[in-house]
Amino acid sequence: MSDDKKQENQQEINELGDSQASAEQKEAAPAAPLTPEEMIAALQAQIQEHQDQFLRAKAEVENARRRSVEEVTKAHKFAIEGFAVDLLPVIDSLTAAMADTGADSVKMKEGIELTLKQLMSALEKGRVLEINPVGEKFDPHRHQAIAMVPHEQEANTVVTVLQKGYLIADRILRPALVTVSQPK
Repeated sequence: MSDDKKQENQQEINELGDSQASAEQKEAAPAAPLTPEEMIAALQAQIQEHQDQFLRAKAEVENARRRSVEEVTKAHKFAIEGFAVDLLPVIDSLTAAMADTGADSVKMKEGIELTLKQLMSALEKGRVLEINPVGEKFDPHRHQAIAMVPHEQEANTVVTVLQKGYLIADRILRPALVTVSQPK
């Protein structure tokens, strides 16, 4: 609980204690009957106090709502920040590869493989997972069949993957493009 809330709660407790003490004092002392004007003034003071409390509560709710909206807006705006930070080393590696003027294709291939590993690592950190379903049963929610081919495997089994698919937090980002075995 915030310090402001604690202070407000303590203040309310103190006010309740004060109002109870003044009520007890009024009961102990012989109460003079209030005139209608005094009753009206007391009731108007109570109305004013309740209106003030209502307006304060309404303002507090509005401030909480505004803060929530701002936090959600910031969360949406900067949600990709962590993922982008993970991709920066991949960009650095690709930039270095483009700047290299050497003609050694073996080194170039090694550099590309390392860059691909960096990219796959960054995707995994962002909860993007690869779908490579060779040998699995065809699932229309995760795979997109391009063709059916005769094969020795059981019918409707993925034979080859033409393009890998990807999941993000158990949601299909892109289905895998596959060929599927025909029924015999």
